[in-house]
Amino acid sequence: MAANFSSTPPRFFVMKKLTEGQHDTEFSPSKANVGPALRCPQCGETVGMLTWEPPFQGELELYGKDFGDLMQEPSGGLLVTERFAEDFKAEGLTGLSGFQPVEILRVRRKRRGPKPGPPPRYLYVLPTYGQPALDMSRSHILIHKPMRCTWCRAIGPGAIDGLALEPGTWNGEDVFRPRGMWGVLMVSERFMRFTEKHALSHFTWIPIDKYVWDPMQLLYPQPVPPTSNC
Repeated sequence: MAANFSSTPPRFFVMKKLTEGQHDTEFSPSKANVGPALRCPQCGETVGMLTWEPPFQGELELYGKDFGDLMQEPSGGLLVTERFAEDFKAEGLTGLSGFQPVEILRVRRKRRGPKPGPPPRYLYVLPTYGQPALDMSRSHILIHKPMRCTWCRAIGPGAIDGLALEPGTWNGEDVFRPRGMWGVLMVSERFMRFTEKHALSHFTWIPIDKYVWDPMQLLYPQPVPPTSNC
């Protein structure tokens, strides 16, 4: 039997939080119990934020009607519901580790609505880091700090107008932070389809080649409004 090789290159997406909608939920850790930041094993450069250490406790702020299935935690991890974790493991997806229970100490409703019921059980997970790497020649990044290490590829981005992964560095991870830009959370097309299938909420997906980050309007400056004569 002939091997079945797909000619379609894999597609990747940047994972972004939805700031509005019926599942808009925020999480705040109760204590600043932090550990050392992640460092590059080759150059020693800091490539991530300080880690979150036990006990995993905090408060939820509910802006929408229902609780979200995924939330970004300040240290770079994610909070996921127990339902998400069970489906993720059952379908054989990869790229998340830990799955540590989180104690929700309090729920605050931030907008008008009925009193929320008890929240779902949440788990703390960490996206993988270390294998997939940005292709700096094909990514469109306005760089303020030049790359000094070919492993971590840490740079000081001023703006982004599309990203690309270096061929051969992705080993099938479904959730990961790429070398070269730890602060960007990427997912596989399989992960995106997984969230659609199970109606998992609170995030949206942007194809990595369409991802734009331009907080200082360096790439796309806003038009100057006309001056009025007073």
